[in-house]
Amino acid sequence: MTRHLWAALAWTSLILGIIGAFLPIMPTVPFILLAAFAAARGSQRLRHWLVTHPKFGQSIIDWERDGTVARRAKWLATGMMSASAVSMLVFSPVWWVPALGIAIMGSVTLWLWRRPEPKG
Repeated sequence: MTRHLWAALAWTSLILGIIGAFLPIMPTVPFILLAAFAAARGSQRLRHWLVTHPKFGQSIIDWERDGTVARRAKWLATGMMSASAVSMLVFSPVWWVPALGIAIMGSVTLWLWRRPEPKG
């Protein structure tokens, strides 16, 4: 039973991560990392697919091994969060929603840029 719950979490996280790749308001990387974590406990087949995937496999391995994030991923995340901030400023009817979102994204950006980058 537990294995099935981990597998369900892995698949749900993967789907949310894929949706996040197309919606600037939703994160991608945390959901993909969560999918890899849950798949290790619930679906070895999905886990293998994730870590051998040409787009995000190496990023998962780097994160799990050393807690590193590639510079390209940092720039991409920063750009997507910036686009999200602008869209919230433009479309939000109240001031505190974008203020809260921008504060959270700013904190995440600072944390992200403090992460080491993979060597070589």
